[in-house]
Amino acid sequence: MPNSTQSSPSIPNKRKDTAVGFVIGALAACGAVTFTNPIEVVKTRLQLQGELVRTGSLSASARPYHNSFQALKVVFQNEGVRGLQRGLGVAYVYQVCLNGSRLGLYEPVHTGVIKSLNLTSSHSLLAAGVFAGGLSGMIGAMLGSPLYLIKTRRQSYSPVFKQIGYQHKMGSSWSALAQIYGAEGVKGLYRGASAAMARAGVGSAVQMPSYMFGKEIMMSKFGLPDTISTHFGTSMVTGFLVALAMNPFDVLSTRLYNQGVDPVTGRGLLYKNPIDCFAKLIRTEGVRGLYKGFFAHFLRIGPHTTLMFVFMEQLKGIGLVRDE
Repeated sequence: MPNSTQSSPSIPNKRKDTAVGFVIGALAACGAVTFTNPIEVVKTRLQLQGELVRTGSLSASARPYHNSFQALKVVFQNEGVRGLQRGLGVAYVYQVCLNGSRLGLYEPVHTGVIKSLNLTSSHSLLAAGVFAGGLSGMIGAMLGSPLYLIKTRRQSYSPVFKQIGYQHKMGSSWSALAQIYGAEGVKGLYRGASAAMARAGVGSAVQMPSYMFGKEIMMSKFGLPDTISTHFGTSMVTGFLVALAMNPFDVLSTRLYNQGVDPVTGRGLLYKNPIDCFAKLIRTEGVRGLYKGFFAHFLRIGPHTTLMFVFMEQLKGIGLVRDE
């Protein structure tokens, strides 16, 4: 009897930890995206610049963005702070869906896999971390896909450089979602979702375990304390690894989300699906096309990862989540 009395409270506590983990993940990601959204705008436009045009054949007028820092300057000069923060409102809601799920589900999925399969070796624990990160990322990307669609189209829009990608004119984010649903149905809202799920799955499979295990190594092998400086160093390395693994999928999802749509057939004007997008990109732009905007991506994902995990660790520090 004593054992059953002691074990029963653990179930609601686990549920509470998952819910709190979701909230902490969402808050941490929203705090991070406030600072990194401008470079996300630049990354999106660099990835769309020269779409399906052979490398080296772009004219100067068709290539207004030369590099990440110059692009930030150009956007600010022509569109102001509002241009740099295009899509920030919908980005907040997207971060709640994506990173709330990703960070909130990682620990329970990871723990569940370890317990159900009775994993003990370091390799199996790492594999469980990769699986948990990938699965939670894909779930978050699926939930947030319609918002990512609107965010991408809003960030790619420029009142000055209309040759960068397909230019979608839209009102509020919610009216845009209603308009897409009315014209294309649910399929239209989830256009490009498969590429986004691959993007988030690969990114999370690298990000979550590399941060968790990296922090553990920093603390156990090098004797570093569990402080903000350790969180910062680990997350910067994690950010580079994530950008390296995720950039090809990021380019594909950006282009699938942003492409124009035939109003009669409801099909994309350029690509049928991620495989078709990949084939056309490689054929015309080469492998380098998959890494368009990489430096901007790292400038975005590195600080975003750093800020997100630092915010997450500080929020955990207030004692809302129990240590296992």
